[in-house]
This record gives sequence, C-alpha cells and structure tokens, in this order.
Amino acid sequence: LVFVPLLLLDGLEGRLLRPLAVAYLSAIFASLLVAVTVTPVLCLMLLPKGIDSTKTQDPPLLRWLLRIYEPLLARCVRRPGPVFGGAIIMVLIGVAALTGLGRAFLPEFNEGSVTINMVLAPGTALSESNALATMAERALLEDPGVQTVGRRTGRAERDEHVLGVETSELEVRIEPDDTRTREQLFADLRERLQVVPAQFTLGQPISHRIEHMVSGQRSALSIKVIGDDLRVLRRVAEDVRATAADVHGLVDVGVEQIVDIPQLILRMDAARAANYGFSPGQAARAISTALWGVATGVVYEEGTATEIVLRYEDLPIEDLDEAVRTRIPTPTGALVPLSALAHVEVGAGPNYVLRENGERRISVTANVEGGDVRGAYEAARKAIEDRVDVPAGTRIDYAGQFAREEAASRRLWILGFITILGIALIVGTTLGSLRKTLIVLVNLPLALAGGVAGVYLAGGVLSIATTIGFITLFGIASRNGILLATRTKDLEAEGLLPPAAALLAAKERLAPILMTALTAALGLLPLALSLGKPGSEIQAPMALVILTGLVTSTALNMLVVPVLLARTPPRKQLSPS
Repeated sequence: LVFVPLLLLDGLEGRLLRPLAVAYLSAIFASLLVAVTVTPVLCLMLLPKGIDSTKTQDPPLLRWLLRIYEPLLARCVRRPGPVFGGAIIMVLIGVAALTGLGRAFLPEFNEGSVTINMVLAPGTALSESNALATMAERALLEDPGVQTVGRRTGRAERDEHVLGVETSELEVRIEPDDTRTREQLFADLRERLQVVPAQFTLGQPISHRIEHMVSGQRSALSIKVIGDDLRVLRRVAEDVRATAADVHGLVDVGVEQIVDIPQLILRMDAARAANYGFSPGQAARAISTALWGVATGVVYEEGTATEIVLRYEDLPIEDLDEAVRTRIPTPTGALVPLSALAHVEVGAGPNYVLRENGERRISVTANVEGGDVRGAYEAARKAIEDRVDVPAGTRIDYAGQFAREEAASRRLWILGFITILGIALIVGTTLGSLRKTLIVLVNLPLALAGGVAGVYLAGGVLSIATTIGFITLFGIASRNGILLATRTKDLEAEGLLPPAAALLAAKERLAPILMTALTAALGLLPLALSLGKPGSEIQAPMALVILTGLVTSTALNMLVVPVLLARTPPRKQLSPS
C-alpha cells in the first residue's frame, strides 16, 4: 500500500518516481509468491526432520540480546512512565524539527558540469559580446577545478531559443573535488566572473532544463511582474530585483533586459499612396523591399543554410534623411520618395515585449543557495510585499520549483494519509481490536522522529525524495508493529493475560523484527553512503530517512508497543451457557 501513491503522481515527479514504485511492487509480489509456494517446499526438503523445536537453543548473539532485553522490558512494563515520557518527548522534538526543515521540489543534482548564462546590455555588438565572453572563459579557466569551457554566443542555427548576440551560454566541465561543496564551487565561480560587466546565471544542464520545464525560466525562482504599462512594469521589476538581491539565500538575481532602442517609425498615408496607384498592402511591401530587401530563397552549402536576399545597392540605410529620400517604385514604373507615401520619424521603443496569457510581463529570476527553495520564496515574497510599491493595474506572480513542490507534496501527503487509513483498516480487520490497531499505528510517529534526523543528515531539505522515504518508513514500521500485535493476540487466545502475552510475544518476535530491520538497513546502506555522489541525489536522501527512522522505530517498537499491549484489558471470555 505504501508505494501506491507513487503510481498516482503525475507530471515530472511521476515520471521520475513511478518506475521505483513499479519495481518495488513487482519485487514484493514476486517474493510473496515465492514465500507461499517455493519456500515451504524447500523447507520440507532441506530442513532436518524429527527435531523438537522446544529443545533447540537460540544462537549465542540472540541469547545475549535476550539477556539484556528481557529484564529491560520487564522493568518498562512495571514502570511505564519513563518509557512513555521519553517517546513523547522524542516525537515532539521530531515534529518541531520537521517544521524547521527547508523544502524543495527535487534534491540538488551533482552533475559534474555547470551551465552559465551570460547576458549583456541589449544592442551590444557581436564583436564586443565575443570579447567579453572570452574574458569570462579565461576567468573560469583560472579556477583549478575547471577542466574545459565551451561557449556559444548569440543564436545557433535552428536553435530553439530566440536569443540576441548579447547572450552567451558557457558549458563548464568540473573536475571531481571532495574538498569543495557544490555551493562553494558556485560561489568561487561567481567571484571570478565579477571582472566581466554582465549578468550571470549559474545552473547545471539537467537542473536547468527541469527548471525551464517547471516555470519557463532558467532559474529556481521566477517573479513575474504583469500589467499593461511597460514603463511601470520596468520600474516595478527593477524594484523587485533590488529587493530580491538583498534576500538571504537568493543568488544570480537578474531581470529580463527590456530597454528602449532607436526605431524607425513609419506611418502609412493611405490617401497619398492611393494617388500613386498603391493599395495599403502593396505600399507596405514596396517600402519593406526598399528598406530591407526581399528574401528569394535558401542555398545549402556544406551543411549551412544561407538565405538569398535581394536589396538595393545603397542598403543599409544609415540615417533618417537617407531613409526619407529612398526611392520607391510605383505600379506605373515611376520612382517616388518614401516621404511621399508615409510619415517617417525616429523614435524609441522596447527591444522586445514578452506576454503571458495575453498580458505583458517582465520576469525577475533568481537561483537558491542551500537548496531551501520554499524558504527563499517565502522570504522574497515577504520582502517584496513590504518594500515594493505595486500600482493599480499591475500585479506580481511567483513561479518556479516551489509551486511544483507544493502541489506534489500536498498530493503525496493526502495519498499517504489515505494509505495510512488503508493500513489501519487492514490491521483492524486482522486484529479485530480497535485498541490494538491504534497501538500498531503508534509506530508511525516513532518512526517520524528518526526520519527527520535523516533529512538533516541529507542536507536539511524536505523534498519529494525524502517524502517517499517517510512513506516507505511508515510501511516498514507498521509491519513491525503488526508482528508484535498479532502474536500477542494469538497468545491471549491461548489463555495468557495481556501482560504475559505481550512479554512473551516481544521475546519471540525480537529476532524476526531485528532481522527485518537489519536486512533493510544493509540493503539501503550503499545508497546512504553515496550521498553527494552524481546519480544518487534522489536515492541517497530517501535511504537516509528510512535508515534513521528504522533505528528509532525498531528500538521504540520493542519497548513502547509491548508496554501498551501489556496494559490492554483482557478479552472477555464467553461462558459455556
């Protein structure tokens, strides 16, 4: 049941985690089939026959554990106060620590390479952009951890991104280094890039694409200023950028470069154009051909496509007077100046306008240092609400990983709660006792306390990976409680009173519960030890949560649950009549 929620996830998290659920459920059903068919046959064939199990001795290690465990458990049954008090304190500490955890959609990946987006002022010439990008390359290569740097300036042919020559993208390959964390490496690279007058955004190839799919931006957090008046949008966006730059945890804060550039403004005079035999469409095409030429085809040569453009000899036009004097051929064959067909003037306008759902918008982007995307978003939102004046007709929206994390976590916790209800229903049906069912579920908060410690060991950020770890941990903890409760129920049915039945059940189930926990821990240990290694970003935090949760849930399960079972009232016996 605990892995069913993973099958119901959608979006990016579903594509990442659904295969894990399918693999686990397949393994569980396969092992169940083997356990009820192959294992009994092998036991019958291979185990020695005619041995009295009551006369066999436990292994030395188990005898040593029982010598410690039995008197400790008997003391706890006689004096349950310290046991309950300690368990409650541990659970309260775990819940308090849980509220202080950072939150993120996915753990930070360690990809071994860095993608750096470099943006200069709009209108920067290609030669200047190339020179500054070369300066950035040299600055990066001075870092001892940088192996190679590749770069693209402007827009590559058939590139999916529409970029100007003021934009460069650098791919930096990093040499494995255990002396610096990912955050320290990024901080060192940012410091080296300060010599270049440009706006930089640092990310990683896969992470960058995930962020782009989640929010449409190349960063973990996107603050969108939306409205109608572009001048107001630019002012508010700059205020938002300045405010976000002061928020602790936000780095690479930048705003989309929307500036006014010189423009040649032509206003068609339809009446005057008609006097020369032009329709409005014909006049527009004639003016366009005169000023910019006309594309007639494409030539492919050695893998490169070159567009063929026919244009006048005196193109390009350098100033307004030259534009006004440009001769336009009329349908009758005469040549008239451009000023005879349109009013021409030089003005200023934005280099581009971005829209979202039909509304103008400017985005302020930022990355998060330390992994706590949710905490950085909350801090940024509060600072912006307190310090930025947003006029009527303008609003601020937020997008990024935090929104996806919030939706995915809410869905997981709701499905997890339904799963716990399903577990409770199955346990209640098996045990036939509401009290014993609730005692079994006591294992869940006991496991939670240890799992929170695992989150802190994994970096202190609650992500989808650690949430899956908690759900898995709850399933294992419930199974251990079921082992104790069902055996106690069987012993009570044989005539033992609850205290004696609970003590004997705990003694008999010590070995199975410890073996279950130990085998699970050994299987997860390699994943937990790979924390920080490339490729283990999802499995390692999940394994740490399960491992640390198993420690607390197993230890407290063998003390708290037997004490609770020992204090349940005996079942009423029906008289023969």
